[in-house]
Amino acid sequence: MKVDLQKILKELSPYRERKATIDAKHAALLVIDIQNYFHRIVQPVLQNILRVIHSCRQRDVPIIFTQHGHTDPASDGGILGEWWGELIIDGTESWKFLPEIRIEPRDIVLPKKRYSAFFETDLEKMLRSRGIQDLIISGVMTNLCCETTARDAFMKDYRVFFLIDGTATRRSELHLATLKNLGFGFAYLITTKELIKMLKTS
Repeated sequence: MKVDLQKILKELSPYRERKATIDAKHAALLVIDIQNYFHRIVQPVLQNILRVIHSCRQRDVPIIFTQHGHTDPASDGGILGEWWGELIIDGTESWKFLPEIRIEPRDIVLPKKRYSAFFETDLEKMLRSRGIQDLIISGVMTNLCCETTARDAFMKDYRVFFLIDGTATRRSELHLATLKNLGFGFAYLITTKELIKMLKTS
């Protein structure tokens, strides 16, 4: 997926009318499924995500890396396995994080088995215990795991900040469609540059 940011921002203009500033003291960054399985998809936005991770670490914003994987597709794959015909298996090369991703001791790795990072995980408990109110979403794929997680977060009363150029999927039209839907009813759409500026000043 090629990212023509200026073109995307122009088309997203009506969906970016709602504005909010992130409260760094009550924010967390979700980095969704930056694993070898999605290597090609994430490449166009990987450097942006790495910059965001660095900026969040500087402000002590908690970082949660989700890691999608299944141990026994027949029992834990559900309809997901039937739909796609293949799943990411725990412990395989595809399951591992990209080499560029450095997990620090204070970071959280959150295993998941469905699109939403909230589904049968401890994510909400983690966020509530830390007083998190603002959730920043980055990673892959825009229209599947990122979007589903964003919608679930909104329904749980978190303010969602969705990275326009810090999320990616296979097709640009799917990326744009998700951004429009989320901007209309679920999330503040921001660029990585805007986020980093917010974190420096909040």
